[in-house]
Amino acid sequence: MALSKHEITRFLAQEFPQALEKTSIEEISPKGAQLLYKIDQNDLRPGQTVSGPTLMLVADFALYVAIMGHLGLIAMAVTTNMTINFFRKPNGNQNIKAECKLIKVGKTLVTGEVWLYSLDDEEPVAHVIGTYALPPRKAQ
Repeated sequence: MALSKHEITRFLAQEFPQALEKTSIEEISPKGAQLLYKIDQNDLRPGQTVSGPTLMLVADFALYVAIMGHLGLIAMAVTTNMTINFFRKPNGNQNIKAECKLIKVGKTLVTGEVWLYSLDDEEPVAHVIGTYALPPRKAQ
């Protein structure tokens, strides 16, 4: 059962409150999600650019949110693979926008892609492909 933006936010506030300190869920769509991540000094590397680990964090979280938006509350879904391609230097003075789309939703694995943008730029700064493993479903 799919979850709404409000239901996902409520779950995260209870179970992962730290996740919402710098991230807001902007939109949940069928097989997708859009998030906004607030950049601060802790996210920057030398050269005043957003660090790779920060971009991976945003992409990973976007996939998790999109999965819940599509399949419902699956707290124990876990990342099994992530590949990132960096295209350009993210603007260290701008927040990061993540646009996630689930590509393949299976019984045990979900694969999706995330496009990452500096908020002031129409061109992506990175593209991520990630896979999550779903916990075994209980027999009914």
